[in-house]
Amino acid sequence: MKMRMIGLLTVASLILAFAFIAVAPAAPNKANAPATNAANALPATPAAAPAERHPEIREALGALRRAKEHMEHAAHDFGGHRVEALRATDEAIRQLDLCLKFDKD
Repeated sequence: MKMRMIGLLTVASLILAFAFIAVAPAAPNKANAPATNAANALPATPAAAPAERHPEIREALGALRRAKEHMEHAAHDFGGHRVEALRATDEAIRQLDLCLKFDKD
């Protein structure tokens, strides 16, 4: 049963990792970018809002919070692993919150 839970957590982690890779914006390929003449360049316009610094971490926090909510309200105890999974989820949320807080400093 323990191996099954580890397998499920591994699969969930891989799915989240691939989802973040798929939705992360790619850097533009500068080799294929057309050259612009300085005379033809448009004046710079101020950006509406700065880009979010760590959208993947915020998405992971949302996913962890949704998973925690699901586990808390589930009808079963996941083979006796719900308490430990909730504890691990809380710790992961705490660590990611600390990462974001540290980055602001």
